[in-house]
This record gives sequence, C-alpha cells and structure tokens, in this order.
Amino acid sequence: MLSRLTARCSLRSLARGYATQLKGHADILAKSPDDVVITFAKRTALGRAKKGQLKDIPVDELLHALFKATFERTKLNPALLEDICVGTCHPPSPLYVSRAAAIASGIPAEVPISTVNRLCSSGLQSIVHISNAIRAGQIELGMAVGVESMSLNPRPTPEVVPTISENGQARDCVQPMGWTSEMVARAYNVSRQKQDEYALISHTRASKAVSEGTFADEILPVELRGAVVSVDDTVRPGVTLESLAKLKPVFLEDGASTAGNSSGVGDGAALCILTSRARAEKEDWDVVGKYVASAFVGVEPRYMGISPAAAIPKVLAQTGLSKEDIDVWEINEAFASQFAYCVEQLQIPIEKVNPNGGSIALTHPLGMTGTRQVVTGLAELRRRSAPLLCTSMCIGSGMGGAAIFVNEARH
Repeated sequence: MLSRLTARCSLRSLARGYATQLKGHADILAKSPDDVVITFAKRTALGRAKKGQLKDIPVDELLHALFKATFERTKLNPALLEDICVGTCHPPSPLYVSRAAAIASGIPAEVPISTVNRLCSSGLQSIVHISNAIRAGQIELGMAVGVESMSLNPRPTPEVVPTISENGQARDCVQPMGWTSEMVARAYNVSRQKQDEYALISHTRASKAVSEGTFADEILPVELRGAVVSVDDTVRPGVTLESLAKLKPVFLEDGASTAGNSSGVGDGAALCILTSRARAEKEDWDVVGKYVASAFVGVEPRYMGISPAAAIPKVLAQTGLSKEDIDVWEINEAFASQFAYCVEQLQIPIEKVNPNGGSIALTHPLGMTGTRQVVTGLAELRRRSAPLLCTSMCIGSGMGGAAIFVNEARH
C-alpha cells in the first residue's frame, strides 16, 4: 500500500514539477529530448447516430478498422507499442472489446491496454494517461484513443440511491446534460437568439469545411464491411438563423436548447501515437505535435457547461501562457448556451475558436471528442503554420478539462 502511494505521489510530483518549470511562450516552444510528442494524429469520419454511416458499427469493429488503417499508413510495427489507453463512455465491457479489437488488428497480446471514462473528456484523458506514463519513464511509445458508438450505446440513465439523491449537488450531477444547459442559460442570461447565433457559426463553418474538403487532412479512411468511410455525414448544409429559430426546445418546454443549437449525437473514433522526442528522433519518426500540459476542474454540477471557463485559466497559469499566445482554440460545443458563456467569459476572439465548426455541427461522440479536438486542432495549426493549440471541454456531472499542444508540422 505504501509503495503504491509513493508511486502515485511521485507521478503527481513529476507532473507538477514539469508544469512549474514552464515559464511561457518561449519555454513551451523549446525542444527537449524528454518532450512527449505526437507522431500520428488522425480520426475516422463521423457518423450521425441512428441514421448515419456508422450506425451499425460497434466499438470493437470501429477500433479494429482504425488500428489496421493506422498501421497501414504509418508502417509502425505494432509490437513496439508498450501501452494503449482507450477513452470511451458507454459500451458494455469496454476493456474486453478494446483488447479484443487490438489483438485482432495485429497488436501482439504482449501489448497491454486500458480504458478510461471521464465522460466528455475521455479521449483527452487517454492522451494525458499515455503522456504521463512516458514522462514517468514507464513506457516510451503508446497509443491514446477515443471512441464512441452512440447509435448502439446511448447514454444510460444514471441512478443513485435515495440517501444520495437527498443531497442537492449529488442529485444535480446525474441529471440529463440538456437540463444543465437550460440551467446555464437561465443563470447567466444566455438568450435563445444568442444560442442560435453561436450555433449558426458552427453550422456555417463546418458546412464550408466539408464542401472544401478541409477535414481530409485529419480523417484516416477506414474500410468497414466492404465500404471505405472517409467523409463526415453529420454536417447539415443550408442551416440559417431562420431555420434554427423554428426548432422547438427539446429538454424543457419553456427552454432554449434545441436540436439545432445543441451538440449532435454521433459515432466515431480518433487516435494519437505518442512517444518521447528522443525516441522519435532515434527512430526517424515524423513529429506532428507536442503535448504540454493539462488541467481538470470541478464546478457546480447543475452549471456543468461553464467549466471550460475554469479549466482554461488553470492550464494557462500552469504553462505561463496568456490567452493571446494561443493560435487556435478547440472548445467543445456541448450546447450553445455554455459555449457562448465560455467564449464571452474568457473574452476569446471567435475567429480563433473552432474555425471549422464544432460539435453542434459535427456531433459529439462522447469518448471520441477529446481526442478528435486534438486531431482537428493540430491539423488547423498546420494549415496556419501556427504553433499553439488549447483544447477544452465541459464534462458531465460538473467537471471540465483543458490542455495545451504545440504544432510541430508546419507548412
């Protein structure tokens, strides 16, 4: 027990020690052999839940296809992997199916795997898990994955015993996320019109990105049941402010959150391969990004969606960065209510936030999103030849996460 506690404390101290060494923009961009770097970052195309191209594809089949496509593209020997972490929320027995998919794709049985569930940030948590293991010297090469089939594994209704639900905060933390959206809108006076205006930005940007083939940079085509899936089918072209205004509230009769200004429900997977810079240079692997730091916070459960406004300042403080240092922001659009609040509270220029649309237009496969936002953000930084990404999301039950990444594959 004591040795376990000592190891846990050592890892925590190592992470905090690294954060306290960072002193701002120049330090973040400096290169060191000990850096945790990303050598590959891709995602599958997204599918609309219940109706789209991935509606019949279970998590194991989706993972299997993504693993196989990754090894074909990178030519990486899967036996070199030392650990895999899969972020996912709702499939039953997720570790069993993830392990089976890995083995079937050619990853040797000697390579271990774990799964992690931090709801909407599960994919980001998988990246943090593998990065911390590399920093601690436990492994040199790992894979972080985010995956969800909301078609086949929709959000279950959480239940707590009566003695727990007597506590107001405990009761709030198991409420539907749409209810928390309405609580944010009411508490912070986010009008229906403002929510629709922010939603329109997402729909318009995503529609433009799809029509111009922008997402081809980040999508890894996968073969599923004889068909190649390579283009998102979730984005709805032609959305207008007028069409959004006609939609009825879906969570509360007198509410403002609709199907048009809330994140879509979808399916998909994304992954990052991570290693130390020293190992990447030794093996002559391309480096596309660097993981810098992350922060997770808790907030009042009924106002779950405001948490990026708490998590982002925390990770900026850890790294010595200012908001002005960040070139691209990927902030999850769980609901337009909370997204609008966070962007305005943080006073971030909307031109830098989700420049190709976010989850309102693209959908939000829970376990995938945290990884997808890193893949999407790094791809956008490459197009801009810009260095810094901050990604963030609210997390069900009243938490939030944020992380900083550096682009190292500029045009």
